[in-house]
Amino acid sequence: MEASIHIGLAILLAIACLMILKRFLPLIAWGIIIGVACYPAFLQFQSALGGRGGLAAVLCTIILLAVLIIPVVLLAQSLVEGVQTLTAHMKDGTLAIPAPPDSVAGWPIIGAPLYSLWKSASENLSDVVLRFAPQIKSVLPEVLSATAGLGLTVVEFLLSILVAGGLLANAEAATQAARSMFRRIFDKKGPEYHQLVSSTIRSVTSGILGVAIIQTVCAGLGFLVARLPGAGL
Repeated sequence: MEASIHIGLAILLAIACLMILKRFLPLIAWGIIIGVACYPAFLQFQSALGGRGGLAAVLCTIILLAVLIIPVVLLAQSLVEGVQTLTAHMKDGTLAIPAPPDSVAGWPIIGAPLYSLWKSASENLSDVVLRFAPQIKSVLPEVLSATAGLGLTVVEFLLSILVAGGLLANAEAATQAARSMFRRIFDKKGPEYHQLVSSTIRSVTSGILGVAIIQTVCAGLGFLVARLPGAGL
């Protein structure tokens, strides 16, 4: 009976801890993934800095934060400037859409309807807005929700990078703890599974980032060739 009480209390304590950590589990999971993916680069920085792991972890964290923050800041500045310009034109009554080029009508599939809508908007913007007011009202909440979700995602990644930096600063202890856990679960095959999981995380992360970079470069080149406004956005 006494043992059952102790085990029950331990289970309740574990459940309570999981309930508290529930909202932070994605953040912690991303931190672990980022830390594992950046571990080889961390080792190179550590070697170049004379074995100073703390400094190498700080350097990795700063680089990751810069990779995330700089594009977000540039995007935010671009959006703010665009909104300010749009608001100024609306207040002055000078808001107007230029007429579409004739080449738009020759685009496959969407060319003709897009040209017609664009031309109508350039001639009478208010009429087009009133005509599509129900669609705009229905889409607006989704746009606002997506914007808020994007902001929360950016914040989550910022915190995940800080978690990854903390793990890298204690990389040796974290690695030993992970190896010990794998040995406890998989016995003799623990080191093999530990290496397999680490390699899989790095390969998948590199593959996702690689595909994202390729898509971004190709899309950006396509936008520039098509002379699409806001190609950087």
